[in-house]
Amino acid sequence: MTRGLVISAPASGSGKTTVTLGLIAALRARGLVVQPFKSGPDYIDPAFHRAAAGRESFNLDSWAMGRAQIAHLIGAATGADIALAEGSMGLFDGVARAGGCGNGASADVAALTGWPVVLVMDCKGQAQSAGAIALGFREMRRDVRLAGVVLNRVASPRHEALMRHALDALAIPVLGVLPRAAGIELPERHLGLVQAQEHAALDALLLAAGKAAAQHLDLDAIIAAASGGIATQPFSQLPPPAERIALAQDDAFSFVYPHLVAGWRAAGATILPFSPLADQAPDESAGVCWLPGGYPELHAGQLAQAAQFRDGLRRFAETRPVHGECGGYMAMGAGLIDADGTRHRMAGLLGLETSYEKCRMHLGYRRAAPLAGLYQRALAGHEFHYATILAQPDAPLAQVTDANGDTVPETGSRRGHATGTFFHLIGEAP
Repeated sequence: MTRGLVISAPASGSGKTTVTLGLIAALRARGLVVQPFKSGPDYIDPAFHRAAAGRESFNLDSWAMGRAQIAHLIGAATGADIALAEGSMGLFDGVARAGGCGNGASADVAALTGWPVVLVMDCKGQAQSAGAIALGFREMRRDVRLAGVVLNRVASPRHEALMRHALDALAIPVLGVLPRAAGIELPERHLGLVQAQEHAALDALLLAAGKAAAQHLDLDAIIAAASGGIATQPFSQLPPPAERIALAQDDAFSFVYPHLVAGWRAAGATILPFSPLADQAPDESAGVCWLPGGYPELHAGQLAQAAQFRDGLRRFAETRPVHGECGGYMAMGAGLIDADGTRHRMAGLLGLETSYEKCRMHLGYRRAAPLAGLYQRALAGHEFHYATILAQPDAPLAQVTDANGDTVPETGSRRGHATGTFFHLIGEAP
């Protein structure tokens, strides 16, 4: 069992990701092997974790996964000195109704693993009130342990002293103080952070984050606070959809959960990456083609000109399954309208028409009962996109409900060997 910590916060935007990346880099500089994880359904943070840690980062999700699957995934920490699990949103934030072994909150992962929580607090605009917030987070759930706090965006030594005075009285350790002038920020866009592979100076950013963590965080105390762990359990993941899988992988198609691909590989499948943006067709030796989500709307013009990709995909779909998730689903459709109102021709395997001219957020867990497709069992996933559906004329792929059990209209589509959904597959529903 690997000891670890959960890096969480009272709310989104508090600095969890930069603190996590800084910690990973600083601990690696000390010679420690760090195994990263991400609590909740996120596709972008794990890629940054992987770049910082040199190890794949896996999602741990208490709504979409059962205890056995989470314990199985934590087995990836074998050989690591410490595990760091970055939370999502606020520590206790999740859905209203529980799923596999919780409601999707980062606190569930902390309770299940016994990993204490490092609470990153954005202290802009407050002083002693930081003590009240930290106290509330310490007392909210007795099965969740608070290791201490990292005070972020601190304006001055006087500002720090006022907060320390309140926290010392509550016996809440201060594990680090990041000044407002630290200047370590990651660029964002509508789905969150810019992807790791798009970051022009990623190595420099990780180096700066590591130096800031070494300077401003109490690394000795943080290492000492790591504890807990959970024994690895056997778990049967979803089988691969074919022995050889053509997987689209580039800046337009990269949102696939690492544990899904790792599970396919562990079951003996061969992954055959290809790039639609480079006008590459799926490998003819593959038994299935999988188009993950991503940002096709940012590359719609280039995709529309990728005739070799489009023609190759159509030939492939004549005899073998092609499945798309979210962005991949949109790329399989008839057309995509970008934010400027320009319609771009897509692959045409499905009749789906989508638009970003008028954006509307679609967000939440999904449970699907497939009517056809690659997996004939109840599935769990997550949907997060801003596209508006103009037309979805093909037969529905699944009966889809949200975390409350309410039916959602994004049923996915199927036509011949082509299938697509707006939700990203996490696994078999627990």
